[in-house]
Amino acid sequence: MLESPFKGKTGVARIFNALGYSLDGLKAGWLNEAAFRQVSMLAFIGIPCAFLIPGLPHWGRAILIGSHLASMIVELLNSAIEAAVDHTSLERHVLAKRAKDLGSAAQLVCLLNLALMWCLVVLG
Repeated sequence: MLESPFKGKTGVARIFNALGYSLDGLKAGWLNEAAFRQVSMLAFIGIPCAFLIPGLPHWGRAILIGSHLASMIVELLNSAIEAAVDHTSLERHVLAKRAKDLGSAAQLVCLLNLALMWCLVVLG
């Protein structure tokens, strides 16, 4: 089995390359994915709000911030699945639909979790 030609870097060079790829991914998510922009804006509002709620324990803030970040992560993964499926083929196929639907369902569960965490942490 042949290795990818992109796997040649090691050490510090690999870390810097990985950082560049990650920043490229965040940029692509922001520029090309409305859903990523939406969950990011929700996080840009929700995370500061978590710090502004008086008397909220540190663990509560951590849960709220972690839930927002998890939603952003799941949306990036969902977008990656959609891009990979579309790259493979634009034809309708039951497995392509399943892959996209599963990614969407993961984001739905993550957003429901986010709402639940806000209710539990803020309302007690």
